[in-house]
Formats: sequence, structure tokens, C-alpha cells
Amino acid sequence: MSDPLAEMVALLQPAARLVKLVGAAGAWGARRVETGQPSFCAVLDGHPVLTLQGEAPLPLAPGDFVLVPATWEFTMSGAAAPPAAAFERAPLQLGPGEVRHGDPEGEPDTRFVIGHCVFGAPDAALLVSLLPRMVHVRGDARLASLVELVRDESRAQRPARDVVLARLLEVLLIEALRSADGTAAAPGLVRGLADPRLAAALRRIHAQPAQAWTVAELAKESALSRSAFFERFSAAVGMAPMEYLLAWRMALAKDLLRRGACRIAEVAQRVGYSSASTFSVAFTRHLGVPPARFARDGTTSSASPLQ
Repeated sequence: MSDPLAEMVALLQPAARLVKLVGAAGAWGARRVETGQPSFCAVLDGHPVLTLQGEAPLPLAPGDFVLVPATWEFTMSGAAAPPAAAFERAPLQLGPGEVRHGDPEGEPDTRFVIGHCVFGAPDAALLVSLLPRMVHVRGDARLASLVELVRDESRAQRPARDVVLARLLEVLLIEALRSADGTAAAPGLVRGLADPRLAAALRRIHAQPAQAWTVAELAKESALSRSAFFERFSAAVGMAPMEYLLAWRMALAKDLLRRGACRIAEVAQRVGYSSASTFSVAFTRHLGVPPARFARDGTTSSASPLQ
């Protein structure tokens, strides 16, 4: 049986950019502006407050894990709101991969591991759009162990370090996404998989992307009427069933083309198109460049139409 979550994370090609241990004491605050790349945080001690742009402040506790697949701007601070000037102070660098916020002399009352990553997939935004905006998990020992392994590997200079980090991050992301309360997640793949009826259809799409699926056939897989399935799928996943199918086919096609795994005609067949010409028209319309050029350059000329 196909595993949509594992396939999605593997296609994203996560890699660690920076993993560090952060300590804080007294009145402190940190602000980071990103460019849409993923971040994660694991709280070891204390009760920091995370405020993601556009979201209500989120009080955190020891054992909490937060994943943000596409970070734009966020702040972290102590439980007591610090003065505005605290966010402008640069942290003290204690050593490789370790910084201190707030009082540099006092014993830190807050400690957390924070990681900033990159997704290597071309147009990763298309895949990220199918994930929740933020994942918050409380007290998961497996996640804590994975974070420690990521931190340890990021600080070492062992052979094959980048390969090991990439695999650890894949496992970390999968564990975080499947540990989340899918029923409470924002619309996306995680919420869709939390619904047993919709999960059946999603697994069929991922297992047989070349199948000439119709809404009626997918509704039958979910044991729902056509109209009930369409409404339920659209609300949970955030897009209509055929739109999701197209997005997944295009993601698979881009991966095959990028890797040079097969000729364009075979790519077309593997993602559900009867000929190379019909596939080329669809690929160009939705991604802005023809498949031959994408295979050569590995990029698209415009943002994903799903954004």
C-alpha cells in the first residue's frame, strides 16, 4: 500500500542548513525573517512563547516540538513579554552551534534546539502547499530523540554527514507530521489522511497516479457519494480531488525529469497521459516551461499555480 506522507517528504528532499542549541535567561526575545524555508524547534527547558506571523502567540513547554514547513517571520521570547529592544539584541555566540539570548551571566532558564532547513525539490512550494502551516506536538519522546540525533550529526564532520542528515530529517518530518492531530490540522494532506474515508482515496491516488481516476471512482474508494466525497475532500485537503491528482502527477513528473530517470514519453505514461504531446501541453500550462526544458535546466519560470 502506498504511503502518501513518506512519498511527499522524500520528494521534498530536506537538508539541514543550521541546527543550534539556544539558551536564554532574563528578559529576552529573538526575531527571524525567513524566505519560505522550513524550521523546527524542540523545547528542552522553560516556557518560551512562539509567535508565527499571522497566528496567535503559542506558549510552549518542555517536550514540545514545532514544525513550520514554510517560515516567513516569527518571534520567540520568554513567558513574560520582553521590551521591544530585546528583539534587536544579537545573541551571544558561546561556541559552534550554541547561542545565548538575554542575560549572558545568568543560568539559562530556557533551552531549545532550533533548526533551519532547505527543501531541495524544484518548486517545493507546490508540495508544501499540501502540508499544514504549522505542526505542534507535545511530549513525543521519539521526536526528542530524532532532534538530538540531528543536532549531534550537524555538529560532527563524519563521512557522509550530509547524506545521514538528509535521511534523519526525512524521518523527523514524517514523525512530526504523523504525530500531529490531523483532525485539527489546517487543510492539507495530513488532515486528509486523518479521515479514514479520504485516506483510502489518497492512498489509491498515490499507489496508481497513472490511473484515469474520476471523482466517482475515488468516491467509491471512500465509500461516499460523489457529492459528499467532493465536498469532504475539498474541505479537508484544501483543493478539489482532480486538482490534487494533477498536483501529485506534476510533482512526480518533475522528479522523474530532474533525475533523468526516463524519456519524456515514459514520464507521460507513468503519470497518466496517453502521449508525450498531451503531457507536454499539460506540464507547460501548469508549470510555465515545457518538460524538455525543465529536464535540461531543472527549474520552472513561474510560481506554482496552486499558490
